Amino acid sequence: MQPPKKILILRFSSIGDIVLTSALVRCLKKELPDSEVHYATKSRYASIVKNNPNIDKIHLLSDSLPSLIRKLRRENFDFIVDLHKNLRTLLIKAALLKRSASFPKQNFRKFLLIHFKMHPLQTEHVVDRYFQAVKKLGVRNDGKGLDFFIPSEDRLSLRELPESHRSDYVAVVIAATYTTKRFPETKLLSVIDRLKSPVILIGGPAEKEMGQRIADARPGKVFNACGKYNLEQSAWLLQHARKVLSNDTGMMHIAAALQKQISLTWGNTVPAFGMSPYFGNGPGREYRFEVKDLPCRPCSKLGYEKCPKNHFRCMMDQDEETIASSLRNN
Repeated sequence: MQPPKKILILRFSSIGDIVLTSALVRCLKKELPDSEVHYATKSRYASIVKNNPNIDKIHLLSDSLPSLIRKLRRENFDFIVDLHKNLRTLLIKAALLKRSASFPKQNFRKFLLIHFKMHPLQTEHVVDRYFQAVKKLGVRNDGKGLDFFIPSEDRLSLRELPESHRSDYVAVVIAATYTTKRFPETKLLSVIDRLKSPVILIGGPAEKEMGQRIADARPGKVFNACGKYNLEQSAWLLQHARKVLSNDTGMMHIAAALQKQISLTWGNTVPAFGMSPYFGNGPGREYRFEVKDLPCRPCSKLGYEKCPKNHFRCMMDQDEETIASSLRNN
């Protein structure tokens, strides 16, 4: 197959999913250096891809899909890599009428796992499934994991942190789109009490209030960074942490891209969905904490604002001491 001169990658959301495409983007540019690599995503996620040196041009979706399609038509792409595979990307491919490829989304397997607890014999990570979309281009996974690029203007100084947190801290990601993915506040405080290291809480504006409650409950030990910094600056805090405690959320995938040691609390979701931390052959490591053999788990591939069974055992039954032990100095 003749190498395409201009390639369009489609992935519109969300933070973690876009970060998970970074390995493919890197390998695509490395294997086809003479090809232009374009990336289409939502405007709110532009910062994740704009700093990636492997992307030549970004196309942003604001409100109007027809407007985006008109812009994409003018580019005259040779090949489309669909890493989202939904109605929106189907409409784009139909409008552009160019060669394209996608990946196995495995929604039916997830349906069987959620509703009938039929676990697959073998789980393939979504990153490896993404690479099936570029197989016909001769692009293979180089095994170097994910990428996340922090621009110089977003690299913080340790002097901006409390003096007690400058030499050593554990980063705790409290962000989560759904409550059933979030480690409960009371249990998190119990984990923090078992640590000697100071803690920095990572999250966005939506987690600012929760973060402040935790910081007020443990003054001097906990620094609430939720809502204080943008995504790239929060990534800098992850990069400089000794270890990371996280929910199953987008910042977790950024921590994996930075090859951190991640203690990950799994709630209503499960690693069998193929969305666990992806390190490739890098030094990063996941310490996995989940309540296994819970008959109601997983209850959703995304999550809920409240446990459907009203007991939330997938998080409430987790042992704080075991989690804290993974975060202490080895």
